[in-house]
Amino acid sequence: MKRKAHYLKHFTIALLGSAFIMGSMETVYADKESIILAIGGENPEGYDPILGWGSYGNPLFQSTLLKRDADLKIVPDLAVDWSLSEDSLIWTVKIRADVAFSDGSPLTAEDVAFTFNTAASAGGLLDLSNLQKAEAPDDETIIFTLKTPDITFMQHFISLGIVPEKLYGPGYARNPIGSGPYKFVRWDEGQQMIVEANDRYYGDKAKIKKLVFLFSEENAALAAARAGEVDVLGIPSSFANQDIAGMKLHVVKSVDNRGLMFPLVPNTGKKTPDGLAIGNDVTSDPAIRKAVNYAINRQALVDGVLDGYGRPAYGVVDDMPWDNNKIRFHDNDPAKAIEILEKAGWVDANGDGIVEKNGRDAEFVILYNSKDILRQGLALTVSEMLKRVGIKAIPQGESWDRIKKELTHLHVVVYGFGDHSPLEMYKLYHTSGPEPLYWNAGFYSNPVVDGYLDQALLAKTFEDSIPYWQKAQWDGETGFAVSGDAAWAWLVNLDHTYFINKCLDVGQSQMEPHGHGWPITANINQWQWTCN
Repeated sequence: MKRKAHYLKHFTIALLGSAFIMGSMETVYADKESIILAIGGENPEGYDPILGWGSYGNPLFQSTLLKRDADLKIVPDLAVDWSLSEDSLIWTVKIRADVAFSDGSPLTAEDVAFTFNTAASAGGLLDLSNLQKAEAPDDETIIFTLKTPDITFMQHFISLGIVPEKLYGPGYARNPIGSGPYKFVRWDEGQQMIVEANDRYYGDKAKIKKLVFLFSEENAALAAARAGEVDVLGIPSSFANQDIAGMKLHVVKSVDNRGLMFPLVPNTGKKTPDGLAIGNDVTSDPAIRKAVNYAINRQALVDGVLDGYGRPAYGVVDDMPWDNNKIRFHDNDPAKAIEILEKAGWVDANGDGIVEKNGRDAEFVILYNSKDILRQGLALTVSEMLKRVGIKAIPQGESWDRIKKELTHLHVVVYGFGDHSPLEMYKLYHTSGPEPLYWNAGFYSNPVVDGYLDQALLAKTFEDSIPYWQKAQWDGETGFAVSGDAAWAWLVNLDHTYFINKCLDVGQSQMEPHGHGWPITANINQWQWTCN
């Protein structure tokens, strides 16, 4: 198949009813060395790793010390050697000597130390609070000193892109310079971003020399793809069962999950230091949480809400190396759910279809982001499923701002997580501080689980930590999974769906983390055209 040349100038697509218009065009040659992507994900704060860019997925412009391959194994990137001291407090990392930033300036250990020290004090999305200091005794060595042992600290070696100390400043996020496979060229906010292959990149050189990222709404991006103006299109699963001329569907398995977070303490009038009310007198009963888990038909959620693109979720780390497959259970079992409720004293005494206990109905609100159709669909469908066991769940859409700042500790919330690190498990299930926000928003606490999670951090190697992550889920007697405390009702793991130009080979995609779109670029320097 021969590819036509397209020319773009400030490529803008505006949705007008069911139609779209294209703005004026500047030359961006889209031949076999250039592709156009509409994968969403414009980052309004810019592209600064210190503020969290690239923490889910690939930072693209910047290199990291380590990375994960297609099988999620940890492999070198900038680093050539790394080791942990006997007391697990000091990481020593050696980096390549042949690395330059895209502007030609050398990347040294000083840049790495600066990046980590700055990120630790920046208060961004990355939590490097356990880093005491990073030092560079020479150009190729970095010494990271931790405050307490934490084997998961090495995840930051994978996710934190390195920035140049001499060029870093207030404007960096909107003009990023790094040593990754691509270099930033231009960003027309709300419209497009143009990047080019970095000729100074030390790794495998990108075969696709220019990328144009379009930022438009889903319907507008789909219309552009139908017009032949897009090569890679990220779409929700509800759009996947379509035919687009010249494109093929690319489905990527993910650990991007959705689940119901339960408030786990009663509502006693207690508030957080910031004044947020805490607790729910219904969901604090483990019988309610267990019954919800057994009553839900997860495969029906996959088939109906996800249009078949996904798989049932039973935990936050399904199919990851630290997953405990002993937490799997037979869901869609309303009889078992009713049995659990009856044994705990929840019965329908007045015949209204809702079970009650001590004069209190089994009723709670399920909050979801009102702009998220998928979460809305999950909340509505789960609500219907719970009716058959006598639980009244009321779906309610709210803004993320109101959910997180006012309601998150009072009501069940449809949240989404999913990372390539078990550290997320620690944040969700370890006894929290007084103001956890969306991390452990339900105030879950189990000292046995805390012990396993703490032991995992203290492990001498990452492999040694895996049994502790698994025991925290379920050790045969207790854990945070359904067989134990049933702290969550995990619902589904999404498949990430894309339409790809039939002449574009994107290789083997990683199982992607939370966040549809940018993670697909993790192996972008391997992409290539297969048609002449």
